[in-house]
Parts: sequence; structure tokens; C-alpha cells
Amino acid sequence: MSDKITGAEALIRGLIAENVDRVFGYPGGYIIPVFDRLYDYTDRLTNVLTRHEQGAIHAAQGYARVAHRPGVVIVTSGPAATNLITGLSDAMMDSTPLVVITGQAPSHMLGTDAFQETDVMGITQPVTKWSCQIRRADDVAPALARAFHIATTGRPGPVVLDLTKDAQTGLTSDKPYTPCNFIRSYIPVPEINPEEIRRAAEMINRSRRPMILAGQGVTISEAEDVLTRLAEKADIPVAATLLGLSVMPSDHPLFKGMLGMHGNIGPNVNTNRADLLIAVGLRFDDRMTGTVECYAPGAEIIHIDIDRSEFNKNVRTTATVHADALMALEALLPLVRKTDHKEWNETFDRHNRAEQRLICNEATSGADPSEPAKMGEVALKVSQVAGPGAILVTDVGQNQMLSARYFRYTAPRSIVTSGGLGTMGFGLPAAIGAKMGAPERPVCLFTGDGGIQMTIQELGTIMQYGTAVKIIILNNNFLGNVRQWQELFFDSRFSATPMVNPDFRMLATSYGIQAENVESRSQLDAAISRMFETPGPYLLNVNIREADMVFPMTPPGHSIDYIMINPNDVYNNNL
Repeated sequence: MSDKITGAEALIRGLIAENVDRVFGYPGGYIIPVFDRLYDYTDRLTNVLTRHEQGAIHAAQGYARVAHRPGVVIVTSGPAATNLITGLSDAMMDSTPLVVITGQAPSHMLGTDAFQETDVMGITQPVTKWSCQIRRADDVAPALARAFHIATTGRPGPVVLDLTKDAQTGLTSDKPYTPCNFIRSYIPVPEINPEEIRRAAEMINRSRRPMILAGQGVTISEAEDVLTRLAEKADIPVAATLLGLSVMPSDHPLFKGMLGMHGNIGPNVNTNRADLLIAVGLRFDDRMTGTVECYAPGAEIIHIDIDRSEFNKNVRTTATVHADALMALEALLPLVRKTDHKEWNETFDRHNRAEQRLICNEATSGADPSEPAKMGEVALKVSQVAGPGAILVTDVGQNQMLSARYFRYTAPRSIVTSGGLGTMGFGLPAAIGAKMGAPERPVCLFTGDGGIQMTIQELGTIMQYGTAVKIIILNNNFLGNVRQWQELFFDSRFSATPMVNPDFRMLATSYGIQAENVESRSQLDAAISRMFETPGPYLLNVNIREADMVFPMTPPGHSIDYIMINPNDVYNNNL
């Protein structure tokens, strides 16, 4: 037996040693050696052939988010690598662990403008946690080990390994793969400072109107249970960012809803009435805070995060805890006193009940059955039929905001959406990856007629692999979210937002996916039932009124408690 293997072989063996059983990839000239070696390992390592490289990376993101494992992408050089940039940026902003492997021209041709040569390092370094070009077969396995360590530890994120063709075909020693668990200059998990924990506990114990703001960092560190125990012990209301949804079940009495521009009225109003905000694993982005100068004027703020760079970046804090969310909350729990904040909690519920009366996104007993369904109504009914453990995947736009608000979450890791970058086209491939990452759980994709057409070719991936995604298109023949802003803020000048759409039902059917149109509310319940009674993938094209909008809404340039409840009225928060 030879004591030498190719770099491509070392890569495949390394992936298997890292317990990777699935990669999302698209072959091409400068990555053929890797795909050639993969041919002999298909019993242990499956390649999911997407229809576009952007589809591959979004599918890997969906997989990573629900499986709690890094997503792996393998593509060739040049246009294949550049097609990944949107997904890399998305993963970087949303802290999604990815290991992305790109092919590259041979080392001796670098810098010559060779066919499909691109400066992958220069392009990807600003949107990745780490990028590395590999030119020798001896460096393949060590670089792969570092890539997995960096992608999955600390604040997770995407890494890129750019393999020249000679690194893939060159020979290296046939020796066991060694995982990486230490890099001298990289400290992913900071040591907890007891003084920071003590100070935070004191602030919580003296607070009369505390509020927990839960971000995706809670999910990443698997801190959902201890967060719930802390909230229950101190009777603290909890609200979540878009990506933090599902950290607590939707029906938990202390869970008060979503924060931000289209969040629930109760948590948004009370953000500016609280005397203490406990922010865990979030970055205080502008869609959450509204105008920062008006944000939480009467509150002290505790910020718990594993990434020190987030402290005081957008919002000034009173105390910081630089730590993993799970470790920080476990340290806080015994120091926090058992408390009763009944009256404070009831104010959230009063505002949220008022929201239900004022904003009609759900069907009522008087709803006209011949009218198109409301977007929130569709999301709620799909969630109810999908049952416990269902995963919501969204595209970006009105479909995203209303499905996230009205879906009911019963388990952690139940929402996959593009938060920071807001990537239209994310939904369909991400849903494929999510279903592959959690095949035992129902996966419901909500998308718009605009977003789905950005990556609609991935219906071919569903056809090839039979991925049982339930697809719901909220179809208003418009780029709905932009249309809403045009109506509210640009004098109803609907520039470049009306859509002329294909027959989505016929298109899905051509890919072997069962589908039907839902023209009115009267058809909705039966269509949803058929969708979930049918094994395999299914598509519902649901007719939505083009003029429907997402409310409540805090418009840009306003305080988070300035809340529009329709195009003409602002919520009176003096309850």
C-alpha cells in the first residue's frame, strides 16, 4: 500500500473525520479532482447537487441552523466562487457556521488571468471569519482542521478554503487526520469574569421593570432552558429578535413576542418603559432599536455576548458580560432572587391584546370567505396543522415578517431566515437544507412571488432528492415589502414593483411537485390539510391582496415605541 495520497483524498477523508455526511456542491474544472475522489466515498459522504452555487450555500446555511452542525459547500473557481458571496455575507451577519471549499487555478498560473481564475482571497476576506488559500497537498488536512475549529467555535461564521488544482492533485503523507482544538492566537470562549456576573445579578435583583431581550446567541449556545429558568425564577418577561424566535415556546406565559420594526406592540412599547434590559446574544441592529437616540431612555442595559466587538457598538450599555450565553446565564441563575413582576408582565399582555383587536392579520368570524386570505392567517393555520416541532423557513419581505409573527414555535431551532443581510432568494434552498438537516421535522417555507423566483431553479434539487418541503407562496403579484414602503413613504409611486408571474402551480408540477392554487379564504383550510396529508414536497400558491401591508410598523427615523397600526393611525400606548 502506498504511503502517499492526493490532497483531494486528504480533503475527503478529513471531511469524514469531522463527521460530515453531506456536502452541498456543484462541480467544475478546477475542483474535479475533489469530486473524483468523492466518487469512491458516496457510501459515507453525499453530495447534494443544487442547481446554482447560491442555492448550495443557502442550503448549507439552512442545514447548519437546524442540525447544529457546520454546513459544507464545495464548488469550483471563478464564477462559482463569486456566486457564493451573497451566502457568505449572509452567514457572516447571521453567525452561521460554514466551511466553504473552492477550486482554484494551478499555483503557477495564479496572477495570469487564467481561465476562471478569481482573487477569492481578496473577495471573501471581508465577508468571512477566515479565508485561506492552499497551494500544497501537505497543507490540505491541517487547513481543513483549522477551518472547522474557527467556523464552529466562539461566534460561529463562514470560512473559505481556496484549493489550487495542484494542491488537490499533489501527493501528501497518508496519515490520520488530526482535528484542531487550539490555535494560540484565537480564544473563542472567553473566561467568565465573576465581577461582571455579580454586577449583572445586582442590577437584576433591584430592578422593578426588567425585560430579557433574547437573540440568536441563545440558540447558538443551546441556552434556551437556562434562559427560561432564569426568566421564571425572577418573573421576567422575554421578547426575541427575529433570529431569536423559538428560544421559548410561543405559548409560554413569559414570552411576549418579537422585537423590532414589525415586532409586537407590547415588547416594543415596554422597551422604552423598562428600567432594565438584559440583552443576550444579540447585536442591537437598527431594525430592532429604531432611532438609537430614543432607545430605552429610562433603562440600564446589561449586554451578554461572546463577541466583545458588539459591546457599545450601537447602544450604550451599563454593564457587559463577555461570555458564552449558556455559561453566563448558568452563572447568573443562582445569584438572581425569586421575584414577582405580575403587574409589569400584565402591561405586555394588555398591549398585545390591543394589537389583536386593532390589526387584522388573522381571520375573524366575520371574514368574507370569498376574499383572499390574510398573510398572517395563512401562517397561523399552516403552523397549527403542521403541529409540534415544525420548522419555519422564510424568504425576505412581507412573507418573512408575517410568517415569523404568526407561526407558533414549540421547540428550539424552529426558525430559519435571513436576518442581517435580508437576502431574497434565501428561502427555497435554505428550506431544502433545513429538511435535510432535520428530516424528522415538518419544514414549512413561506416565500413571496418575488423571492422564490430568485432561486426557483432549486425546485430541481427538490425533484432530484424528493425533499419533503411544504412551500407556501404568498402571492400578491408585487414586490410586496417595497410596495408597502412606496405606498407609505413615496406617494404610492409603484416603480418597478408590479410582477408578471408564471403559473407557479404548473411550474411546480413540471418538477414533479404536487401543487395547487388557493384563490380565496374558503379554499384555504382544505388545501392546507391536503398539503400535509400528502407525503413529499407540496406547493400552495396562495392569492393575497396586493394592497395588504405588514402592521404594526415602526417607520425609519422613529422611536421603537412609535408604532403605526395602519397607514393613517399611530398606536396610543397610554394603556
